[in-house]
Amino acid sequence: GRGMAFSEVRQYQPGDDVRFIDWNVSARMNDTYVKVFTEEREMTVMLLVDLSASERFGSTEKPKIETVAEVAALLAFSAIKNNDRVGLILFTDRIERFVPPKKGRSHVMRVVTEILNANPDGEGTDLGVALDLLGGIGKRRTVAFVISDFIADQYEKALKVVSAKHDVIPIQISDPREDELADVGLALVEDLETGELVEIDTSNAKVRAEYAREAQRQRAAREHLFRRLKLDHVTVSTERDFVRPLTELFRLRQRRLTGYR
Repeated sequence: GRGMAFSEVRQYQPGDDVRFIDWNVSARMNDTYVKVFTEEREMTVMLLVDLSASERFGSTEKPKIETVAEVAALLAFSAIKNNDRVGLILFTDRIERFVPPKKGRSHVMRVVTEILNANPDGEGTDLGVALDLLGGIGKRRTVAFVISDFIADQYEKALKVVSAKHDVIPIQISDPREDELADVGLALVEDLETGELVEIDTSNAKVRAEYAREAQRQRAAREHLFRRLKLDHVTVSTERDFVRPLTELFRLRQRRLTGYR
């Protein structure tokens, strides 16, 4: 009966009407959040940023997490240029930090600072927990960038559910060594998320070929999932400039919106 649409949630402040407390989000975040109603029509942009241990891997000059932070910062500053609201979900195998969407340069600086200064408690990756939170924080359609290496399991159902409600754009961060092994002889390889150590003989051509096949299979499965859900998506490599693939993605989306092909 307010004559206004439910837009999003934010942390409870003294004086807020307790009738508008969102009990589901409050229970999930162990803090009190209230529903916000608005008549404004600006866009809301959510950044879902993967801070799991696998993001710290890097065979080039910088680990994946640096590219993750740079991509997220670019998207955040692009959003304020368009006068959009920006929010943030930092996650590993749990929610590490939730920053409700707001407008303004100072808020975007807070978002970027949260990413750069993050010290996650978790090691693994649970894309589902981040996608579930995204699905519960607002009824208005949101543009959500999921910035991750997508080295994770069992997130397909959550992605399908939330992409039916929001405009989800996966941005996969990749390292060249994830696609093929270098020939360096016997190597002790650690799973950064589980700590498991495995010795492999990288000088064995069959081992390298099998590794490359499995990497390609996983990549193809991810891309098939994104296409099946009709999601715009892009892969960004740590060894290449990330601005160009993002620019091409946005140009494609703009052409689609304006009816050009």
